[in-house]
Amino acid sequence: MAARKKATVRAAAIPAKRGHEFEFRRLIPTGRSIVVGLVLLALAGAAYAAALETSVFAVRKMVIVGGSAKTQAAVKAALTPELGRSLLRINNEDVQQRLSSVTTVRSVTVDREFPNTIKVRIKPELPVLLLRQGDAGWVVSTHGRVLNQVKNVHLSSLPRTYVPHNVPIALGATLTPEDGGLAAQALAPLVGTRLFGRVRFVSVGGKELTLKLRSGVQVRLGDPGDLRLKFAITRKILAVLGPDATQGYVDVSVPQRPVLGQ
Repeated sequence: MAARKKATVRAAAIPAKRGHEFEFRRLIPTGRSIVVGLVLLALAGAAYAAALETSVFAVRKMVIVGGSAKTQAAVKAALTPELGRSLLRINNEDVQQRLSSVTTVRSVTVDREFPNTIKVRIKPELPVLLLRQGDAGWVVSTHGRVLNQVKNVHLSSLPRTYVPHNVPIALGATLTPEDGGLAAQALAPLVGTRLFGRVRFVSVGGKELTLKLRSGVQVRLGDPGDLRLKFAITRKILAVLGPDATQGYVDVSVPQRPVLGQ
């Protein structure tokens, strides 16, 4: 039998297809594209500068949302200087600064609606306390801010607290805790509830808070901690006592151990 020929194996080098290689040099911009980009950037800057100075986007209309009609009127009057100014120049900080004298505004959000309208959304201060100093009285917000002075304190239904004659009171100022600020903040959780309407006086001794209801019952809150819990317990106890209770006290200074007394 004839000897079989051995198969010869040869390795052939297959050339790589250069057409599919990732060429990094394609990511490097050409000198021409750089020049074109700079020109476009300069044109955009010039267009923006022109828009700032021309009347194309001048404010011609203001839309005020939120707050009372009186607050809206005050906001509109304070922002009148913005009419005719470019929308591109208006921002929240500028508007907030102009409204610093409108004490009933807590904060605002400004939306620019091109071409010529700004929409101002008001977050109003909430009146919660009548601060009494002798015969005078001021309305104070939940944040302790002095909103306005009242002409006739007897017409206000807000809870009252008294401060000495030597305490300085200025419209728009925020009261310190010991000069009425703590009393106002303590009432904040009650705004919008039935219990709020039943409070006649708020007294602060150190950090001890006491409410006197219109019925004559006292609510001893102790320190300003856990007020929402203390008020929830108070409402339940008052519901049990009924509307005929005209004296005594409810002590919820320790919420876990409320006390009724005469």
